[in-house]
This record gives sequence, structure tokens and C-alpha cells, in this order.
Amino acid sequence: MLILLLGLLIFLGVHSVRIVADGWRSATIARVGGLPWKAVFAVLSIIGFVLIVWGFSLARQQPVQLWMPPRGMRHLASLLTLISFVLLAAAYVPRNAIKARLHHPMVLSVKVWALAHLLANGNVAHVVLFGSFLVWAVLNFRAARARDRAAGTVYAAGTAAGTVTTVLVGVAAWALFAFWAHGALIGIRPIG
Repeated sequence: MLILLLGLLIFLGVHSVRIVADGWRSATIARVGGLPWKAVFAVLSIIGFVLIVWGFSLARQQPVQLWMPPRGMRHLASLLTLISFVLLAAAYVPRNAIKARLHHPMVLSVKVWALAHLLANGNVAHVVLFGSFLVWAVLNFRAARARDRAAGTVYAAGTAAGTVTTVLVGVAAWALFAFWAHGALIGIRPIG
């Protein structure tokens, strides 16, 4: 569990700089340059991610069950992860109404993804992993919205084509992950 906690601390820590020290971040980027900042950010993110994956795999070998979720939670988790994948696609597909309305769909995607996994899993490793991401996403979304208000950020209006493309890409990615990749990469087949 210590490796998982260390990974979460590093990964979510570097991804929280804008939440807790946005002014320091901007000043540091101005002082050292964008490329060095991104390089350090990327290296720390990769180290944190590797530690999360390794620590979570170790923690899953000796699960400590806190509660047993009702079977129906798996169905709800599948629906929520579908929504999460559509939100994730909305972060990248240009000119879609989802991003135009919600402004930060990737952070909302993480929030929905984490909630879905918390509902469907009741052991300590899952609660630590997905609970940490859920708390981070809530704080990050709040901070991002505050930055938007302070800066007067205006998001481009969505188009029907962009929105349909977003939904199709999100559903296709979800299906690929739910029916194949989750089992191949994580060892748990949520569907099928």
C-alpha cells in the first residue's frame, strides 16, 4: 500500500500545482521556460503513474474488503464509465457542445470514472486509488472554473458534427475498453 500511496502523492501532487500554487507555477515557467517545466512534469507524472500501477497491483494481491457492493452497482459503473469516456472524448474533439457547456470535460471524466469504480468496488486499494482521484478531480474542477471566471474565459460554441463525433468516439473507446482492453490490461473483465 505504501507504493500506491507514494505513486498517488507524486502523480496527483504534480497535477495539483495549479490547484494550490497557480501563481508559483506561472512564475516558475516564466523563469525556467515551458520546455523544462513540461519535462520535469512529464518525468514526475510517469514515475507517479508507474508507482500507482505497481502499488495497486501489489495491494490487489492481498485485498482488504471494507464492504461488498450490491451486484447492480456494476451495471451503474458501466453506465458511468460510458459517460466518462464520452466526456474524455469531449476534451479532444474540436467544437463539441459538451465542452462548450461543461468547459473541463476531462476533469469531469476523471470524476465520473472514479465514482463509478468506487461504487463497484469495496476494498481498501480501490477506495484509496479511486477516492484519491475523485477528491483531486473535485478540487481541480473547482479551481479550473475559478480560473475561468477570473480570466473571463469564453469557450467556442459546439457544432452538431463535433458533438456527434464526440459521442461516437467516446462510445467506441468505451466499448473497446469495456469488452477487451480492461481485461487485457488490468486483468478484470467488467463486461463479457
